[in-house]
Amino acid sequence: MAAMNVPGFQDQLWGNGPSPGAVYNFPGIQMVLKLLSKFHQQRELCKYPTTTGTSVLGIKFDGGVLMAADTLGSYGSLARFREVSRLTAVGNNTVVGGSGDYADFQYLKSVLEQKVIDDACLNDGHGYTPKSIYSWLTRVMYYRRTRFDPLWNQVVVGGVHNGESFLGCVDKIGIAFEAPTISTGFGAYLAQPILRDALEKNPSMPLDQARQVITRCLQVLFYRDARSLNKSKKHLHGVSRVISRVMKNVLVKWNRQVTQQTLETEDSVPAGQQC
Repeated sequence: MAAMNVPGFQDQLWGNGPSPGAVYNFPGIQMVLKLLSKFHQQRELCKYPTTTGTSVLGIKFDGGVLMAADTLGSYGSLARFREVSRLTAVGNNTVVGGSGDYADFQYLKSVLEQKVIDDACLNDGHGYTPKSIYSWLTRVMYYRRTRFDPLWNQVVVGGVHNGESFLGCVDKIGIAFEAPTISTGFGAYLAQPILRDALEKNPSMPLDQARQVITRCLQVLFYRDARSLNKSKKHLHGVSRVISRVMKNVLVKWNRQVTQQTLETEDSVPAGQQC
């Protein structure tokens, strides 16, 4: 103990060395430890969508499936991107459409494209069917949900395989279902009743009527949904493959002719029932 009071005495075993029972502090080790601690920290997860797309519509008709979606990418409430495609072909007989976060949809699109390339490299005579893509998406979406890092999308899968039409939907927590008519986003409230009513009246709906119904739904969505646009993209599925991809503007009319009869009808409504 007396030696510790001697001027110049050091507790370390050698100059600039470790204290007894400690580890030598190598030059730069603190920087390395700091980088490792940052690397092992939990990464920041996506808490909410940024650039989003609204409704995707789908309906079965006699001989195929028709899907449509507008081309607007909304940055919050700003109509920022007007040429965004939210429908993509997967193989020869499947189309996938997505509403919600566009970045997550781009990620799914890139993974699906790579899966198609890998499958083509096998050259075994088999390809992905609409049902197989749908099944794969249910597993992916549910897995990401269990990791508390969901893909913020509602995905619609449509296509025709062996003469059988398929239409299904998967949401961001893995809930999946098949239906003859599907609408995501705000279209679940505005467009789905129109699609269901038309299909109930004519279960063997021809292609021309399916186009008219889809166009009508796109018009209603443009009128009522602030996140929609009057430019849409449609994918038509024939008996064995994707037949056409059409990009067109939806015709809308804002003018309303007010007649004397209209004014009298509005004036006849009791004040308590006016909205």
